[in-house]
Amino acid sequence: MAEPGQATEGHIPAPTSAPTAAGAAARRASLLVTLVLGGLTALPPLSMDMYLPALPEVTGALHAPAATVQLTLTACLAGMALGQLVVGPMSDKWGRRRPLLIGMVVYVLATAVCAFAPDAGLLIAFRLLQGLAGAAGIVIARAVVRDLYDGVEMARFFSTLMLISGAAPVVAPLIGGQVLRLTDWRGVFVVLTVVGLLLTLFVWKFLGETLPPERRHEGGVGEALRTMGGLLRDRVFTGYMLAGGLAFAALFAYISASPFVIQEIYGASPQTFSLLFGLNSVGLVAAGQINGKLLVGRVSLDKVLGCALGVVVLAAAALLVMTSGVFGRPGLAPVAAGLFVLMSAMGMATPNTTAQALMRTPHAAGSASALLGTSSFLIGAVASPLVGIAGEATAVPMAVVQLASGVAALLCFLLLCRPWRRASEAAPRP
Repeated sequence: MAEPGQATEGHIPAPTSAPTAAGAAARRASLLVTLVLGGLTALPPLSMDMYLPALPEVTGALHAPAATVQLTLTACLAGMALGQLVVGPMSDKWGRRRPLLIGMVVYVLATAVCAFAPDAGLLIAFRLLQGLAGAAGIVIARAVVRDLYDGVEMARFFSTLMLISGAAPVVAPLIGGQVLRLTDWRGVFVVLTVVGLLLTLFVWKFLGETLPPERRHEGGVGEALRTMGGLLRDRVFTGYMLAGGLAFAALFAYISASPFVIQEIYGASPQTFSLLFGLNSVGLVAAGQINGKLLVGRVSLDKVLGCALGVVVLAAAALLVMTSGVFGRPGLAPVAAGLFVLMSAMGMATPNTTAQALMRTPHAAGSASALLGTSSFLIGAVASPLVGIAGEATAVPMAVVQLASGVAALLCFLLLCRPWRRASEAAPRP
């Protein structure tokens, strides 16, 4: 028999209880809650993307090779992955608010130290700590959404969050590029420190507790591990988790490689790179809003997800053909177009994998959110060094990683989630 809060294959736990007083208050202040949660989910792209235009500069300033500097991205991602495994169960036991505030304070301190790191080793170490602490915002924001919403309403809310969190990649490289015009790469971390401090104050002031004591898990590490084990034994949940994580790997291959591809291979300036990166993020946001405003409630989430993953595969295949020089050396425009299509498809894939997975886990939202986030960031952390394995003179490794990740994500969705079978089971019998 499954433990309370565990999901098993073929069984979806009962929906959450009626909204609590805290949840009702949060709903009445829905705009403010959306902004705070959006800020928390925007913190990872801010931490990554403001720093991206500075990567070539960091290699020179710290006298480190590109592969070593890319490890600063990997360390931050790995920290966010591992941190979620700790913070998620903590939030199921102690509530959402206390672990979130502790994580935010540590994030601010770690980011401030990054601004003064004298060498690549120390920068990598504190980027790891920055990721560990920043994980609190990622995992708890998703858990709060699960506390307050269910079903189609939850999918719509995740798409709304993407409007805010998706704006971060639009603004972050632009800010990073402008900061680099005024100062060096250390100034990027100073700005991130200020952003983290402001967000911590907003969380403390405006985000109340959404998990009442009667819905918390009193067990320790053992129960948390058993709960996660139960979630992983749910084939459908695991399918959505792996599909989302592998799709994220395709996205992060772009994030990690694009500064070198666009600036080093195609000779674009940091400001041009920032504009292109922002344009791609606009595509991600726009697709997310089409998903939430037009498709959710009208088209099956699984159909939208399957189509989005298919587009990721096609875009990655086109990028591989272009970058491998089969039809000659392409200019920047067609490569940028392929990246735009891939990023836009992510705007429909990401919220739907998250919503479908969390709909199966109403009684263990923190642990489920931790598993979703951990898988995404760990797979992304593996993808990061692979894109630079052949040096800085070719974009082929980026396209190969994107294509392999997209194909694997689509296969996990089809073979584990089996959407056609669950759709036929849910259909009314004559």
